[in-house]
Amino acid sequence: MSDDKVLIPQEAPKKTPRRLAREVAMQGLYEWRMSGNSLPVIEDHLEQENEAWTRADRPLALVLLRGAAENADALEASVAAFVDRPLGEISPIERAILLLGAYELTHRIETPYRVVINEAIELAKSFGGTDGHRYINGVLDKFAPTVRAAEVEHSAKQRKK
Repeated sequence: MSDDKVLIPQEAPKKTPRRLAREVAMQGLYEWRMSGNSLPVIEDHLEQENEAWTRADRPLALVLLRGAAENADALEASVAAFVDRPLGEISPIERAILLLGAYELTHRIETPYRVVINEAIELAKSFGGTDGHRYINGVLDKFAPTVRAAEVEHSAKQRKK
């Protein structure tokens, strides 16, 4: 008899409805940029073809998708100062994640900035390139103090205690 233990694979943790909402919104933003389709067409496509839609926080997904798309030019202009190349040269997935993160940091102040950045990093780990999550973290970490100065400063003081 062997002392070898049988390894039972563990199920991956379930994604929360809010995380799924961000995932769906990011996929919608990617499709919007790549296809040029209107938001209603993309929303219909997401609802019919994206299995995450059934478990996602749908109202949040729609707010994020619509808000980021409608404010895309201003958001990308404000993030452009923190990227190391023209936005058109950034991977379309990472560009969608940056757009989503910038929207949440700018317009969804009820969500702590650290949560927004962490969620963007997780999206990049799941969908982006090998080191895309590091890039997303670096850009959003520099961008956050420009739109949430008091919150970032308060958080830094709390960490020092």
